[in-house]
Order: sequence, then C-alpha cells, then structure tokens
Amino acid sequence: MDKIKEELNRANSVVITTHKSPDGDAIGSSLALYHYLKKEGKDVTVIVPDEFPDFLNWMVGCDKIVYYDSQQVLADEIIAKAEVLFSLDYNSLTRIKDLRNPIEKSEAVKIVIDHHQDPQDFADHYFVDTNSCSTCQLVYDFIAELGGLDQLDKAIGECIYCGIMTDTGSFRFPSTTSKTHQIIAHLIDLGVENSKIHQKVYDNSSEHRLRLLGHALTEKMVVLEDYNAAYISLSQEELKRFSFKKGDTEGLVNYALSINGIKFAALITEKEDMISLSLRSKDDFYVNKIANEHFSGGGHIYAAGGMLETSLEEAIKRVETVMKMKR
Repeated sequence: MDKIKEELNRANSVVITTHKSPDGDAIGSSLALYHYLKKEGKDVTVIVPDEFPDFLNWMVGCDKIVYYDSQQVLADEIIAKAEVLFSLDYNSLTRIKDLRNPIEKSEAVKIVIDHHQDPQDFADHYFVDTNSCSTCQLVYDFIAELGGLDQLDKAIGECIYCGIMTDTGSFRFPSTTSKTHQIIAHLIDLGVENSKIHQKVYDNSSEHRLRLLGHALTEKMVVLEDYNAAYISLSQEELKRFSFKKGDTEGLVNYALSINGIKFAALITEKEDMISLSLRSKDDFYVNKIANEHFSGGGHIYAAGGMLETSLEEAIKRVETVMKMKR
C-alpha cells in the first residue's frame, strides 16, 4: 500500500477498467473508486468493454462511462495518456475482450483490485482477497487503507452497496460476513437508502423479461434429479422472440439451483459467436474448477462462468456429460 500511495500521489491521469458484460459489482466498484479519486483531484475515466444492463444505469456517474466497443478511438487516446490504470473485478486480461490490446501496450502503473481466484500476472500491484464477498467491499477496504473513509458520501455509498448486494445475492451467500454487514451499516449511516437500491435493481423488469423467465422455467429447464443437477438452455431465436436485452437473464440460473436437492446448475445461452455458460453450486460442490477444466472459464467457488465454441446442441450435451461425471 505504501508503494500504491506513492504512485497515486504522483499521478494525475487515472483510468479504471472492468470486465466485459459488467454486472453490479463491476459498475459499482468502478464508479465508487471513480468518485473517490475525483475527490482527490485526479483526472479519472471509467472505461468498460461493452454495455451493461439498464437496471444499473441509475448510479451517479454512469453517464460519464466510456464504452470501448463503440468509442474505441476515444478510449485508446485516454488509456495512452494514463499514468495509473486500475483493473477492477477481473483476474485475467481475457475477461476484457478487445480492451486488452491498449491495456497491454500501456506503460501506466497497473493495479488490480479483485476477489476472484487465481489472479494472472499482468499488473504491478495486487489488492486481492478471494475470501471477500465482492470487489466493492475491497474498494471500501482500499479507500480505508488510503485513509479516505471520511471522503465517502451517499453517491459512493450507493455504488458500493449495489455491488455488495448483487454479488452476495442480497447478503445470502456464504461470503457475506459480519464485516460485510458492518460496512453496510456505515453506508446506510451515510444516507444510502437500501430498499430503494433493491427496488431499482430487482423490481425493474420489463414485461418481456418476465415472459422470458416463464418460458425458461416451464419449457427449457431440465432437471437431472439422479445427479443433483439442473440446467436451462436458451437459443438466439428464443432470446429474439422475447426481445432480449442485456441483463434479462441475470439471476436465471439461480432458479434452477433453488430446487430442493440440486447442487449444480447451469444456464446455457447461445450468443452470436459462441455459447455462454453461467454456473452455480452450493454445499460441498464447487464450480470454479469445473468452469476452468471443461469450459475455458473460471470464477468463484459457488459462482463461475465459461464458454464453448460449438453449436447449442453440442454445448447441451457437453454440460450434461460433465454434470453426470461430477455427481
């Protein structure tokens, strides 16, 4: 931390990046750090690989975010001038798509803040705790290490709260500790309205999203009771039929995991250029190793992701095979 403090004190231009298809923890941690560093007088820009769900657009600062897939020239110019570059909520450059190219070329001091297992060697400094419930909690800790908790305000608190809430499944996952609740108490004392944030994130669905949920659960969920596993598959045609927007399948895999006796659940989604896998587990079943060994992915013990460059039908067969192997 002493070295990081020196680097930040010297620097003026800072870029904050996060992973592709950003979620609540990615956007929350990025904007929380953004607001804090702005208060410290830094010239700060948040750059994300692509768009994120509409239900996260309420956070203060969302309108200042630069999207690499649609603003590449601008983003490349900003990154080239950066003196410090933060990598938030990802442990490998493979998680940021084409944004990887300018970051690899950048001569800026690189700092990782993350809670995923097996961080890859691409940065100068690592503020990593795989036991932390979220990167937002680590950003809170990071600001505390910098002696900046007195700079926290409602806007920063809302960003941190959102990331912790979404990455802990509304505080129900095993990674939620007494420390997590102590941080949440501090944020509420800052004026964060917890019920309103929950409403903005979880009670803001479109009619199409709910109809897609109904279709997925009634028509597309397969339960392998003998193997304590279940999965849902969705094709491009089905997504288009229900006017799919990014974020519409958020949390869908958890419905399969909620079935009594199920320990391993998967959501198999056909994208335009690959098959995306969202994996969840509970009890004594860990999916991060499965994601790494079988699906070119990774993540947390109970929540991981992966991908396959096959047809949807072949992907379903692969997932079923793995589920039956890992009984």
